[in-house]
Amino acid sequence: RWQKVLYERQPFPDNYVDQRFLEELRKNVHARQYRYQAVVFQSGAVVQQLCSVCVFVLTWWYMDAGMLSPQGLFGAALVSSLLGYVLFDAVDGGAGRWASGRTRWADLKSTLVFAAFTYGFSPVLKTLTESISTDTIYAMSALMLLGHLIFFDYGANAAIVSSTLSLNMAIFASVCLASRLPRALHAFVMVTFAMQMFALWPMLQKKLKARTPRCYVGVTVLFALAALAGLATVSSVGAVLFASLLLAISCLCPYCLIRLQLLKDNIHGPWDEAEIKEDLSRFLM
Repeated sequence: RWQKVLYERQPFPDNYVDQRFLEELRKNVHARQYRYQAVVFQSGAVVQQLCSVCVFVLTWWYMDAGMLSPQGLFGAALVSSLLGYVLFDAVDGGAGRWASGRTRWADLKSTLVFAAFTYGFSPVLKTLTESISTDTIYAMSALMLLGHLIFFDYGANAAIVSSTLSLNMAIFASVCLASRLPRALHAFVMVTFAMQMFALWPMLQKKLKARTPRCYVGVTVLFALAALAGLATVSSVGAVLFASLLLAISCLCPYCLIRLQLLKDNIHGPWDEAEIKEDLSRFLM
């Protein structure tokens, strides 16, 4: 009788297997079973980031058109930042701050230093890209914002994820767009607003998602409606297309993912690479 061993001579060729070979066949051993509600919930991170980019571009357009003053935007951003700062600590009762060991005084110093440096260099930011054509600036900004969306950390463990690169690309896009605004004060407010949208707002999103999922869903819906309302004031066609994109990401794509899971057919069996599961550390002593 044939035995699956190499240390004995057998009257069979090396590639011989008997009828028991396929008895060890297993399919989709490590396949994950997704639920539609869970996938829709996870897609909220993509929806929120798309809305963040939309709100940022709309804000820049309003400032460039003279429909929004830098003082008004700075005041609104300051109030919303203070509310978000309080909410960030209130969500977990300050447990995250206590674990990190960071004090409010350190946060205040970091904010003041960033604001001072940005305000001091705002004239440089305003004149940084004077020698570059406006079309090139718009193309670079669009490319950087697209890269920000691609490399953003949506919670997936993938090699393409890079929070630092994603943030740097968003700030670079904000500097490019801010250089086309009328005054240095506009550039300062625009870069500050970009930091709030692309650095601080995602941190609050992750905290809400982990601690209060229902509140996270509500914030996502309200944020998407606000972005659509703002876009509708500029272009009704753009608002319809953007709404279709958000619905496709949050509803259609999860459905397609779950349907495609039914077609998964990964096979496992005795032909797989051997895995040593025994603790061999005693042989290394």
